[in-house]
Amino acid sequence: MSPATATRPARAATSTDVEPAPGSDSDHGAATSGVDHCTAALAGVEHSEIGQRAWRSLQLAHAALAKRVDAELESTHGLPLTSYEVLHRLVESPGGRMRMCDLAEQSQLSRSGLTRLADRLEKDGLLERCSCEHDARGSYACLTDLGRERFHAARVTHVAVVREQLLSRFSADELGALAEMWERIAPCRCAAL
Repeated sequence: MSPATATRPARAATSTDVEPAPGSDSDHGAATSGVDHCTAALAGVEHSEIGQRAWRSLQLAHAALAKRVDAELESTHGLPLTSYEVLHRLVESPGGRMRMCDLAEQSQLSRSGLTRLADRLEKDGLLERCSCEHDARGSYACLTDLGRERFHAARVTHVAVVREQLLSRFSADELGALAEMWERIAPCRCAAL
């Protein structure tokens, strides 16, 4: 370090100061403008390289697991993961019914997205829309016997893939630690797999 550099005050880090990971798209020059939006947004975080790695690993792990589960459910049962999740919420709900707006929220779908999905599930005979005498606030999605049967068949596949792709790779202590860490972000409304 030169004497001039040693006496110069340190410059505050900016969002463009994060070094791209070796081999990432962002180290290939102007084509990617140096850093992507995620990297830039995380640059101010203490230990930003660790933060970026944690964020990207979480994204990649979730995407890989969801893709694998979705593919197995679709090929074995003709039931995509989103449909499985909606049926799961209904199986776990009292009387096998939920208000459409609550079902959308718990399934992490927009209301319009759930409406389109419910149309398909209703066409396949897996759920039906119904009303409640005691609640005029909106329509309900009600699980049919066929929907319950298809869910329970698909559940065997879902559990097997989750065990193989996630649970088998960690000890019980590690799984407990992972659950506690993820629940800091999104408290679990836990239901069985």
